[in-house]
Amino acid sequence: MNQKWQITSHRSFKLAGFGQSLVESQSPVPAPTGTQVLLRVLACGVCHSDLHVADGYFTLGGGKRMDLGRGIALPRTLGHEVSGEVVAVGDQVSDVAVGERRVLYPWIGCGECAMCAAGQEQLCSQPRHHGTTTDGGFSNLVLVPHSRYLLPYGALSEGYAATLACSGLTAYSALRKAGPLARTDPLLIIGAGGVGLAAVYIARALYGVAPIVADIDPKKRQGALEAGAAEAVDPADPDVRKRLLKQTGGVAAAIDFVGAQSTAEFGLSVLRKGGRLVMVGLFGGAVEIALPTLPLRSISILGSYVGSLGEMAELMALAREGRLTPMQIETRPLSSAQATLDDLREGRIQGRAVLTPNEAAPA
Repeated sequence: MNQKWQITSHRSFKLAGFGQSLVESQSPVPAPTGTQVLLRVLACGVCHSDLHVADGYFTLGGGKRMDLGRGIALPRTLGHEVSGEVVAVGDQVSDVAVGERRVLYPWIGCGECAMCAAGQEQLCSQPRHHGTTTDGGFSNLVLVPHSRYLLPYGALSEGYAATLACSGLTAYSALRKAGPLARTDPLLIIGAGGVGLAAVYIARALYGVAPIVADIDPKKRQGALEAGAAEAVDPADPDVRKRLLKQTGGVAAAIDFVGAQSTAEFGLSVLRKGGRLVMVGLFGGAVEIALPTLPLRSISILGSYVGSLGEMAELMALAREGRLTPMQIETRPLSSAQATLDDLREGRIQGRAVLTPNEAAPA
């Protein structure tokens, strides 16, 4: 095992029970073997998905829930947006070296099923996702099963690089599904949180499109305009649907980063014929659809869950080339993990919050 840094303890903030506050944990430093890589966490983003995992369920509408208890063994360290520095490697690792800085692709599959073979590990039915089924980055260390899941981030800040692993990747993959889009094709982004803002930046780089953004929060609408949105509208405005249809003739694609009944209905209502609604958000609920309208309007409804390792490599290349504008990043200490989750739940975070563990001193 090649090791440079002397770290005396593995410090984590773990979820010990669904619906409970995180608890601090200290354990021995793991020693990587074989293809494993030990990463010293430099930054870990805090995501709405962490809230769902902490709650232990997704809301399905009609009083129904999707229980996450069967798939997530507790205690579990949350956090899947991780950037860090390689501090130790197993004896089969030759393509990353101690001291190199990398961002983690956290959506790791079993490596053996058809989805994994097709390069879609994020859709594996036996996942090893960091922060859910495997310990994540609300910690000072993360043990990664293979070096291929570590991508260079060059001169990018560690906080911004970390957010690309989920908010950036989720936005990028959803935009890929929404396309192809010409510069004149109207695009609607619903929800101007961290992922929605990432989509505004990426849409400009990917398609040259300045999207329309819909959000009920005036501060988030203003943030979307500052990020480069062509227009920011309130979906609760009773006149906005009619105005958008008249203005655009219907949008070519709508991407719903909220995933509530009201937002999905709004997206469907402003699609043009042949348009696509890409569902990303996991807020919860259900929508009733008149089935004949699907073929008559020739619209498509697609689900999009994070993104593939290949898509993340494409996204990282765009970011390293300076073609993306970093979103607003708020840095907080690792010890504030629970308070940051609480702030995210209450809508008190603009852009993205990242946790930064105290760094060990070099040997």
